[in-house]
Amino acid sequence: MVEQTKKRFITSDDLKKHNQPGDLWISIQGKVYDVSHWVKSHPGGEAAILNLAGQDVTDAFIAYHPGTAWHHLEKLHNGYHVKDFHVSHVSRDYRRLAAEFSKRGLFDKKGHVTLYTLTCVAVMLAAVVYGVVACTSIWAHLVSAVLLGLLWIQSAYVGHDSGHYNVTSTKPCNKLVQLLSGNCITGISIAWWKWTHNAHHISCNSLDHDPDLQHIPVFAVSNKFFKSMTSRFYGRRLTFDPLARFFISYQHWSFYPVMCVGRINLFIQTFLLLFSRRHVPDRALNIAGILVFWTWFPLLVSFLPNWQERVIFVFLSMAVTAIQHVQFCLNHFAADVYTGPPNGNDWFEKQTAGTLDISCRSYMDWFFGGLQFQLEHHLFPRLPRCHLRGVSPVVQELCKKHNLPYRSLSWWEANVWTIRTLRKAAVQARDVTNPVLENLLWEALNTHG
Repeated sequence: MVEQTKKRFITSDDLKKHNQPGDLWISIQGKVYDVSHWVKSHPGGEAAILNLAGQDVTDAFIAYHPGTAWHHLEKLHNGYHVKDFHVSHVSRDYRRLAAEFSKRGLFDKKGHVTLYTLTCVAVMLAAVVYGVVACTSIWAHLVSAVLLGLLWIQSAYVGHDSGHYNVTSTKPCNKLVQLLSGNCITGISIAWWKWTHNAHHISCNSLDHDPDLQHIPVFAVSNKFFKSMTSRFYGRRLTFDPLARFFISYQHWSFYPVMCVGRINLFIQTFLLLFSRRHVPDRALNIAGILVFWTWFPLLVSFLPNWQERVIFVFLSMAVTAIQHVQFCLNHFAADVYTGPPNGNDWFEKQTAGTLDISCRSYMDWFFGGLQFQLEHHLFPRLPRCHLRGVSPVVQELCKKHNLPYRSLSWWEANVWTIRTLRKAAVQARDVTNPVLENLLWEALNTHG
């Protein structure tokens, strides 16, 4: 009773006032923490905290942090508690489920997926090098290009896994896996991936907060983009100008061709971030990893006999990765969208609304990297992919209990839904009048900031 009288209380409305840079408060299980200065040290980046500041973030904290993270909170506690703190029935069930998974050790039992995948990548890379260097047949070179695209896909899955949880026994080894599978092998910075991907998870399918939906001037999944909204992630205006209107009017036709060369944009975004003035964790290591890629890849291509084959080889290898780019779009483009910041009190609801699963046989799990269980992954991002299929029935039951959507489509159906969404926005874009012409080249080069 004495301890209770020492507590200082604020209301949820008071907490909401502390949501600006330099004045950032959050609450976890009703206990308030001042993260104003610590935000720049947050391993998951600033965006996650900036998007949820002024709210209770218990569900997001549970989703992203292991039990050891709770010990680091006390030093940030400012002495306040939320007086009208309330836990919804959905959140209560979600937390119970997360605790059950933790008790069963699912977050720690990672299996040998990373070892198998990296071994597969190494074998494919050896085959690619042999096919290019030791063979003279153009068909051997074409097969090598396809293999290179497939190994990029599989290596990206390892980078994704290591970015969400430790796939090795120690953090230094995990960081090495990240840099190897991301920067060195695929040429895409793990720092860039973390920067955008964590924000995507926290603000899943928010049109103005989720960078994975902000593809102006090439794509728009909603006519709300036609009002030239401001990206809260990039801090700039997403201008719907005549060039954007033209591209978006035909986006349901251009979707697959653009995906075939989409990797070029990822290379551009990597360089824009690494050589920007933004704070980039491990910038030097990331740049070093990128230099490794841009050493071995051009060298490999140089062994091809002529420029025609070199161009075909590069294009075909990148076109194969379109499979993965399309998959990422299928998981979200046709799902529900909203504007504004995410709400920490409806974590489960927002994830179910903003994601679509892709149904497949268990023997195809390696091909999709576990991300066909997109909802399960969004709800439990630290859960190793080897457990996603096993927890899927439990997640389905929880969605059914609370009357929330659980959408699992075949690959074909997901493509149909996505193209239908793009076509709907395309038709609406053609009806928009008097667009304003602005800096088109800059917008085109910066579809991801």
